[in-house]
Amino acid sequence: MSKSAIKDTMDALVIELNQHTYNYYVLAMPTIADYEFDKKLEALAKLEKEYPEFADPDSPTLKVGGDITKTFKTVNHKWPMLSLGNTYNEQDLRDFDDRVRKALGDNFEYVCELKFDGLSISLTYEHNKLVRAVTRGDGRKGDDVTSNVKTINNIPHHLRTNAAPELFEIRGEILMHRAAFEKLNREREEIGEITYANPRNFAAGTVKMQDSREVAKRPLDCFLYALNTDKTLFKTHWESLQTLITWGFHISEHNILASSMDEVFAFIKHWENERYKLSYDIDGIVIKVNSYSQQQELGFTSKSPRWAISYKYKAQEVETVLEKVTYQVGRTGAVTPVANLKPVQLAGTTVKRATLHNANEIERLDLHLGDTVFVEKGGEIIPKIINVNLEKRKTDALPVIYPLTCPECNTNLIRKEGEVAFYCPNDEGCPPQIVGKIQHFISRKAMNIDGLGDETIETFYQRGLIRHISDLYTLKNQAEALKTIDRFGEKSIENMLKGIELSKQMPFEKVLFGLGIRYVGETVARKLAYGTGSIDRLATATVEELTTIDEIGQRIAESIREYFSKPEHLHQIERLKAYGLQFMAKEIAITLESDKLTGKTFVISGVFEQFNREDLKELIESNGGKLLSSISAKLGYLVAGDNMGPAKLEKAKKLNIPLISADDLLEMLK
Repeated sequence: MSKSAIKDTMDALVIELNQHTYNYYVLAMPTIADYEFDKKLEALAKLEKEYPEFADPDSPTLKVGGDITKTFKTVNHKWPMLSLGNTYNEQDLRDFDDRVRKALGDNFEYVCELKFDGLSISLTYEHNKLVRAVTRGDGRKGDDVTSNVKTINNIPHHLRTNAAPELFEIRGEILMHRAAFEKLNREREEIGEITYANPRNFAAGTVKMQDSREVAKRPLDCFLYALNTDKTLFKTHWESLQTLITWGFHISEHNILASSMDEVFAFIKHWENERYKLSYDIDGIVIKVNSYSQQQELGFTSKSPRWAISYKYKAQEVETVLEKVTYQVGRTGAVTPVANLKPVQLAGTTVKRATLHNANEIERLDLHLGDTVFVEKGGEIIPKIINVNLEKRKTDALPVIYPLTCPECNTNLIRKEGEVAFYCPNDEGCPPQIVGKIQHFISRKAMNIDGLGDETIETFYQRGLIRHISDLYTLKNQAEALKTIDRFGEKSIENMLKGIELSKQMPFEKVLFGLGIRYVGETVARKLAYGTGSIDRLATATVEELTTIDEIGQRIAESIREYFSKPEHLHQIERLKAYGLQFMAKEIAITLESDKLTGKTFVISGVFEQFNREDLKELIESNGGKLLSSISAKLGYLVAGDNMGPAKLEKAKKLNIPLISADDLLEMLK
């Protein structure tokens, strides 16, 4: 057989095997016996060994796995994986459109995409080769699952293009088709294993398996939808998607380009019913501003882009009976009402409880004990009551009355002006708050203390071993008391004490987040740590000083002042200092080219012909200048490019902020 014929044979086998895989897993309609499939795969592998020059970079023989992963390495994302803002109604979308129009004017387009119900993944390619696959994780870092992701048939290991940059990242969603999910669940049921509730959970569980050979046996699919590069290659998102198809990536064929909200709503309405005809699950539609320069103009919040939003379809709902209402006290003192329901099946799970959010929600629903209520899963995750069937209400039903005192410690509840939640102010004496704060402190995103879990903290509190965060660092002196706790042997105690000791090395921002100050989340803690430099400066900062820090508003600043005004909190911090925890931010060394912009503040807006924003940002910071996130009276200069948003321009003129060009900025440095 000639080499040309051998290559044709190998190419034909690749096409045939890929089609059989699709028939088996996606359509659940196999057209070949397993034995025959394996024989064809074996024949292809043999030919590839003899003629490696003809091997397909994405051959089915490369998708069978083999690596064993004991633990998944944590990897920082080069570009943060932010989540999208969600909405379930038309008015929120119109409000989003109004905000975009206010910033950009009327000259823009949207790209509409299906919102896949799966697991987010980030793929990194270097020199056309897949080198890393990382889960979303917390948005800043995720787990390296490369070995497992390489078993997914439609993710290319090598690209057949000369157009791709040397390094880029592409993002998408890993999912499992419904037919494959049902088939695999039946197999699990037959061998007595617990079945998965839905395809998303099955896909997520599969991606985190330790043996990639087992992953390869569970068919996963992946749709890709976003490209990240150091230098912008395309003017629009739509252009990038079309190019990614030519590079060999699996892009949804259902995306559309929309020039008006009417077209967006038509797309949403079409897929509300058509989604059930797809072989996989979607839970909504994603709407993105098409132009990359306009995306830059709109920018980001700390959690999500301002240029995109997801519309989620209404979840499945069922009818059941409200038996009683109980109240949970969280670690920040918020008292949340919980509906206890007559058990009912909803979206594949048995629902017994549903959140009622706050007192306003009870009042809005006009809830009575024994009411027949309609329940849905908000975002198809958390059950909630959406309405009451008044026709079935009993005449003697008693209304649900929100309590005036804390259900745990009987302290009078408070509600601050402009807020909906009631709070128990007794944070040093209310048991759930004490336990919740310590559980938060040890959590993975805070101090990440190995050997300690929520149940252990609960046990320690009940035994009187801990009452404050600082008490964790005295547990090494209570070895005998620890040995009396069930299932807590010497090895467990040793691991726990080692984890507590290692936590003293955690950086200031982690400690600050771990303190559990109201409104101070992970991102805000990081901003505060580097904005103040130390806990001492933070504790004495005024509201006015705090609000000069990027993304710190009035509400956060007031909460911080309130926290540090309590002597008991200051006492705890002094104890933690004495135990060796980190309360100063590590300085980040910045090499200044000059100090010509020292004391000056800037905002960059618009598109620049000779520079990108990162170049201008680096130029300002390396010469001592400071970048602000928004336009205010504190701003020194607005560096304005083309296609700048009319709202920003109007605000800058109103505040008499000097507008300068990129050339003017360079002139300032001469």
